[in-house]
Amino acid sequence: MDTTYIAGAAMTRFGKFPDSSLSDLAGQAVDAALADAGVRAEDVGFVAFGNATSSVITGQAMIQGQLALLDGALAGARTVNVENACASSSSALHLAMMAVSSGSCDIAVAIGAEKMSHPDKTRAFDALGRAIDITDPLVVNSSSRNSVFMDLYAQEARRYASETGATAEAFAHAAATMHYHGSLNPNAQYREAHTPEAILDSRSIVDPLTLLMCSPIGDGAAAIVVTRDRPEKDPVAITGAALSSGRRHEGGRLVTRTANAALEQAGRTTSDVDVIELHDAASPAALVILEEMGIVDHGEAWKLAIDGQLRHDGRVPVNTGGGLISRGHPVGATGAAQIVELADQLRGRAGERQVANAHIALAQNAGGAVTLDDPYTAGVCAVTVLERA
Repeated sequence: MDTTYIAGAAMTRFGKFPDSSLSDLAGQAVDAALADAGVRAEDVGFVAFGNATSSVITGQAMIQGQLALLDGALAGARTVNVENACASSSSALHLAMMAVSSGSCDIAVAIGAEKMSHPDKTRAFDALGRAIDITDPLVVNSSSRNSVFMDLYAQEARRYASETGATAEAFAHAAATMHYHGSLNPNAQYREAHTPEAILDSRSIVDPLTLLMCSPIGDGAAAIVVTRDRPEKDPVAITGAALSSGRRHEGGRLVTRTANAALEQAGRTTSDVDVIELHDAASPAALVILEEMGIVDHGEAWKLAIDGQLRHDGRVPVNTGGGLISRGHPVGATGAAQIVELADQLRGRAGERQVANAHIALAQNAGGAVTLDDPYTAGVCAVTVLERA
């Protein structure tokens, strides 16, 4: 893959914004990213617009991007809509990279935008419930009142605990780290730090998950300006990118093979990585994913969480923006928001949560489920390697 560059990256605050439309959110992120890059809208040759849930929550399908950009700077631009579960905007970034590396254009923009809050709260859960095989007998015969994904994350957490000796306290420490990082991020949906004890005492969702271990529903947008030529100011290079679909009964091997492909493309190993953003829709998933990617050995991640080594000033800095559970998880915007956070880290502008001497970063974003057995297999996984150029 030819090296492509991030010239600008920005996001809105994540949260519940009843008075803001999808267009409002996307426009804020786009305007800020273009300004950050010093790029004129008329020079953008391609736009990939990631959105996952609008077709179910609002009924608007097929032309979400064109409508969201209709009254903004990128109105009329060559736009493709990307719906790929929680990996919609990381998939959009993949398309933007392909557009510039192929020579189709010099500048592309990847956008992730989602508005999940709605007066009818069941619509968001209904939308999330479409990101699985709805004909699977486990779904058809289920009587659970929980989101199917919280059931899957709880199942994963129980298996991980059984295999490694991890405790609920370890999961709470992982969540506490992300909430601490979120408290330092002005764009996070939740900006309150919580102790592990408070996290354990919060309302039970499904054993062993409590409310403060789980990602919330919300709204938000993020945008990334990708260029073929190296920017003059604070360039960040995308040196590796892999996007994979889950195979039947593959389980965590999907994350492993996707991470391996991205790192091989970048000419890097896990030991080179200084800061990581990963898909912690529930906090135990952060520990599982660290091990699936080979960042640490199996059974070691939960010990790092207890020792505080996942903090921005720890040995393995993870989710310095607050992760999905604190920054928030407007699903179509999450992958792009991860990249915004890592670009800020590599450019030295993450403020109080800055990782010292961050040169190489890795993002992992996943979505959906193609099989629901234990371990379940995600539908899609994206891994991206970024380097300070």
